[in-house]
Amino acid sequence: MTTMEPFMFMAALISFGVSAIFYLWYVVRMRRLSRSGATARGEDAPGDSLLLLEPGRFATMMVVLGLVFLTLSMTFRTVVTGHGPFTNMYEYSQAWSWGIVVALLYFQRSYRLKAIGVLVMPVAAGFLLYAYSLPSRSLPLIPALQQNLLLTIHVAVAMVAYGTFAIGFASATLYLFQRRGRIGWLPSASLLDDLGYRSVAVGFPFMTLTIVLGALWADIAWGRYWGWDPKETASLVTWLLYGGYLHARLVAGWRGTRSNILLIVGFAGVLFTYFGNYFLGGLHSYA
Repeated sequence: MTTMEPFMFMAALISFGVSAIFYLWYVVRMRRLSRSGATARGEDAPGDSLLLLEPGRFATMMVVLGLVFLTLSMTFRTVVTGHGPFTNMYEYSQAWSWGIVVALLYFQRSYRLKAIGVLVMPVAAGFLLYAYSLPSRSLPLIPALQQNLLLTIHVAVAMVAYGTFAIGFASATLYLFQRRGRIGWLPSASLLDDLGYRSVAVGFPFMTLTIVLGALWADIAWGRYWGWDPKETASLVTWLLYGGYLHARLVAGWRGTRSNILLIVGFAGVLFTYFGNYFLGGLHSYA
């Protein structure tokens, strides 16, 4: 299993990279067909040209194949090391890429919308490429990481939260291009706006659970639930950003440009929290 893990990792990285290329091909075809009047809005429909659908189908096939490879890679590593993916940035990056891909497949199936893959898959492949640049060796667990079950659940729910927030980022970015409804090959602005909201509606409870489980772990490892550690504070700020988005949308009635900018700012908070190990210091700097 030790030798199989890197092969599965590389197979996943290649599959995600190929899928990103196919998604790009898909939107290029959509653009050309839109100009010729053959399709509109980028939503799959039974009458769409096979020239349009084939790249999208191949892209999805490569995503599924890559997800299988990545799952096997993470499983082999877990069996060999005896713990889940929570000890270093190499393992975290694999886990986040896995969460992004699962979220993409879920929302792509729910909305019959492949165009978001053109932004989502480069992010997923980018995290695997980043992991490839890091040392993959497994070191003995430090005392703070020896609550394996709790930490595994903590990371698992974080994967779901971060994965769905990546979908929200992609939909918000596409919305800003499509807000005037002039790009015929993109999904409609209303559909992208709704997709962004649904992604946060799924991800926010998981983000909340991530913080709660992290506090429980902190009490076991360090003897306190909350200590305003830099990464704890960054996670709280990110949670407040997405909570502010939901409040602005549901209570203040925000729609459109303002709410989608909040989604992009929220994802910037996610990235800041994730990479904060490098410059924030504190008790989480072990990663």
